[in-house]
Amino acid sequence: MRFMVITKATAASESGVMPATEDFETMGKFIEELVGAGVLLAAEGVAPSGTGARIYFDGEKKTVVDGPFTETKELIAGFYLVEMKSMEECVEWFKRCPITTAPGEPTNIEIRKLYSGEDFGEEFTAEQREAVARREEKADPAYRSA
Repeated sequence: MRFMVITKATAASESGVMPATEDFETMGKFIEELVGAGVLLAAEGVAPSGTGARIYFDGEKKTVVDGPFTETKELIAGFYLVEMKSMEECVEWFKRCPITTAPGEPTNIEIRKLYSGEDFGEEFTAEQREAVARREEKADPAYRSA
């Protein structure tokens, strides 16, 4: 099973404050453990929302709003894409994730299972599965389904 582990933005990350050297080293060791275990597919940080945009959809109407976005509790600071045997295994790995925050600024990470073809049942036809397989063959190898 593949999972996306989402790290949440903080006031510091939203203002563009980069982690300290020690934080990079600590996180790097954790990432090396994931790589060594063969479960890491990708890990990236995300730039502050001030450099982003949102597109709101309402029927045919599309509205683009440039960042920054005010509610940091719901913003993403980064993500991991991992392949694990179960949600429980993923939770155990990421309970060890070295997330650092300022005092009084608690945060969380969110773990979400990624859908695979089997999750869609009979509604997802053999032809649709084949079309997905063809697209994945052209995709970056790190993002292909297992």
